[in-house]
Formats: sequence, structure tokens, C-alpha cells
Amino acid sequence: MSDLWWQTAVIYQVYVRSFADGNGGGVGDLPGVRDRLDYLAGLGVDAVWLTPFYVSPMADGGYDVADYRAVDPLFGDLSDAEALIADAHARGLRVIVDVVPNHTSSQHPWFVEALASPAGSAARQRYIFRDGCGDEPPNDWESMFGGSAWTRVPDGQWYLHLFDPAQPDLNWEHPDVRTEFDDILRFWLDRGVDGFRIDVAHGMVKADGLPDAGCTGQARLVVSGELPYFDRDGVHEIYREWRKVLDSYPGERIGVAEAWVRSPDRLARYLRPDELHQAFNFHYITTGWSAREFREVIDTSLAAVSDVGAPTTWVLSNHDVERHVTRYGGGATGLRRARAAALLTLALPGSVYLYQGEELGLPEVTDLPDEVLTDPVWERSGHTDRGRDGCRVPLPWSGKEPPFGFGTSPWLPQPREWAALTVEAQDGDPGSTLSLYRTALRLRRALSDAELRWLDHGREVLAFTRGTGFACTVNFGSAPVTLPRPGRSLLASCAESELGGDDRAIVLPGDSAVWWSRDSDR
Repeated sequence: MSDLWWQTAVIYQVYVRSFADGNGGGVGDLPGVRDRLDYLAGLGVDAVWLTPFYVSPMADGGYDVADYRAVDPLFGDLSDAEALIADAHARGLRVIVDVVPNHTSSQHPWFVEALASPAGSAARQRYIFRDGCGDEPPNDWESMFGGSAWTRVPDGQWYLHLFDPAQPDLNWEHPDVRTEFDDILRFWLDRGVDGFRIDVAHGMVKADGLPDAGCTGQARLVVSGELPYFDRDGVHEIYREWRKVLDSYPGERIGVAEAWVRSPDRLARYLRPDELHQAFNFHYITTGWSAREFREVIDTSLAAVSDVGAPTTWVLSNHDVERHVTRYGGGATGLRRARAAALLTLALPGSVYLYQGEELGLPEVTDLPDEVLTDPVWERSGHTDRGRDGCRVPLPWSGKEPPFGFGTSPWLPQPREWAALTVEAQDGDPGSTLSLYRTALRLRRALSDAELRWLDHGREVLAFTRGTGFACTVNFGSAPVTLPRPGRSLLASCAESELGGDDRAIVLPGDSAVWWSRDSDR
């Protein structure tokens, strides 16, 4: 295995609001995460990524930060964060925290000062204020949450917010902004965090002159086209400076880009040796259930990062996308495919991110009552897009009825049918999804750094080797296939009883995957 922990790490995303409620307030918090560290260590992950827990009015689940150096009372206090970091390290777990540099909260002291100051003032120059075109905004840019990306203030100027109006974009051309975030990084590095997940890492720098995008439906172009406010070359200068900060601390502290870009080659730019360490592979997360599509995105991803000497990352779900059990068809079929996808993903070279609850096989909650929805997308879309709350429902830990050991009155209601998916219900069941993940994570640690080599077993099957001792086979089709047996079965996403064949051949059921201890080049 690589000596650089982050090149092969499995990192578990904790959506703090929904992971574990330590004080019974109905919202997940830092004491709750701290109480569950033994669960995470027992799962077998290497690090934990915590979503924002900073002081915030919570217009966008904490991604609207009012104070980057303080913990919101909803989640605890600074001593809770420091204790969590220390306890995680004692269990061999590293801790990555979110940093949100593209925008602040509209309640951040800087923006409060900007609104109270006149047009052209120094306070406004920290953000992107512009005069409009008569009664129209300065340009045609659209918010990723729907509607215009501009809001007018009482004196007639407009300010830019690529997300919610409560999230005004910072002006990264201003030296105060760069100095402030340098200090924010050092504040948390001094408290022992092992790295940062950088929210909207492809933002921050906008095209000179703020030209029109020239189209509508801009949110759909984030991964398929070029926009004047995302993935501009100027962001790389920022990350070269951040890398110097990270490298000035011991212990291999890392930066991870949340960068929605139009190609793996563009993504690789964020991973050059003097920039960031990892970037989320969103081309993988958006791949449909198809052997051809998965092979294409795997090959393209590996080729792109090899040129810059970086590992790729693999991720199936997160707090911004529909859970993959549901994306892959839902119900029994979706779960079956999700289990196979887990073995495929964990067998690939590089680093893997797991989203809380995927190890339990949780589906998207698609029937949340309208009145409980909190995602700003719901309001900004005029109640036509239900937003991301369905993948953020609090985890089920134990018991037969909601709130399933999470706490009292969870901020989003849990489905009653999750009784069969709790940690308690799955713990000790060798056929459960939780057991599958625990076993896969344990076996993954023994994989060598060997490159992936494809085997040809037909258009519905992906099969590859990693070195001389390991193979992975995935049947994306719905019908069983007969294949040469590559060795001894280590782990299957389906029940062992479903695997047919003899000493020379296997019959692999549809929508299933197997790991093998390989004993030949068959």
C-alpha cells in the first residue's frame, strides 16, 4: 500500500445534522459523532469528513457560514470539536472538515457591513456588487438553486450569489479575502484537522467583466459545458497558495476539491503536484448502471490523473445527490445493484468516499411531507424541485420504531420500514449490507498498489485484476452468466448460495459482484 495515507484512504462522510444526536435536540451534533466513533472505527474507514458545523443561520444546512472559527450551538461548541478530533485520532481516524470559500452567510459580519456601506465602499469590494442594467440584473447568470444569481439591495446595486441569496459570493480578487482564508485554514490546522473538503472549489474566480453566460438552464451545464463563473483558471493560483499552508504542517494534511467540471482532464488540473491532493470524481457518481459506461468512466478517470501523479477518487452517493440504491432502480433491484457497485468501487485503485448510511443500504426518502422540506432548492424552484432532503434523513441506529435511536423528534422524519435497516438489525447478520461493507473494507486493506488490468468476459460483465492475487467480477446484466473461475471466492454481493458452477467455471447471477483470491491468469 502507498505510504501516503490519502492515496488509498476510505473516507466516510458524516452529514453532521443527520448522523447522531448527542443531546436529544432532534439534530445531529458533534457529541453525537464523538459517541459513534467506535462504530466508524469498527466499520474500517480511515478518515471522517464532517460537513459544516460552524456558526450559521442554516439557510443552506450550514453551507452559509457566519463565523468560520466558531461552532454553532446547534452542534456543540469549540471544545466539542477539539475533543472529537482528539478522540478520532486516538482511534486511528483522521478528520477532514468542510471549508466554504466561495461565499459566506448574508449574516457574516463582512456582509452586514457591506449592506450598511455605500456603493463603491471598501466593505462592498469584499463581495461582488454591481450596478444593474436599469431594473435588470448586471448579467444573465443563474443561481444553482433556481432563479437569478443576483439580488438587488435598497440603494439599487445588485450582489452576486451563485446559490441562495443568503450566500453572497466573495470577491477573491480582494486581498482581505485571501488573507482571511489563510488564517481560517491555520486556525483549524492548529486544532489538529487532517485536511479540508473545499466546497464549490471550482467557483471563487469569475471571468473578467462578468460576461453573460448566453443561455438558460445553466445548472445543467456545470459538468457538460463552459460557464463564465465556474472552473476558471484563476482558481489554481489560490490552491497553490493553500498547498503551501497545508505542507507547512506535519502529518500529510490534505485538500480535497468539490469541483464540478466538464471533463476528467479539467479535474486533473486541481491535482497537480503543487495544488490539491484529491478531487471528487463526479463523473463516476453520475454514471448509469451499465458495464460500458462504468468501464469508460473508470478508464478516463485513471488516465486523467496518471498524468499528474495523483490518485483518483470514487464516490457513489453524497449529501447533494439521490442515494444510489434509488438511482439504480430502487427496491430489491436497486439494493442488489448498490451492493455490487460497492464491491466494484472498493476494488478500484485510489481513494473511496462513503456517504453515511450507504453501508446500511438506505434508499432515498422520496415521500417527505412538503412542510418538513428545508432545502432552499424547494423554495427557489417554486416548489417544483423537492431538493436534497431525501438523502439527508437521519440515520437509523436501533429499535423497531422511529426515531430508531437517533434522538427525539428528528429534524426530518424517518420511514417506518427502516426498522429492518438499522445498525442494530444488521449487526451480526453475515448477509447484511453492513456486514458486506465491513468485510470489504477489511479485505481492501490487503490489496496491493498494482494497477488495474481488464479481462474480457462479454459486454455485460466488468472483470479486472489487481496484481497477481486479486480479481473482481461484476455482472451488470439481469441474467446469469457463466465465466471461467479465476480463483477462490473471497466475498460476493449476492448470497453465496446464488453462485453456481464448479471448479473450472462460475455462474454469476445478474446484478452481482464477486471478489476473488486469484490463482491463475484465467
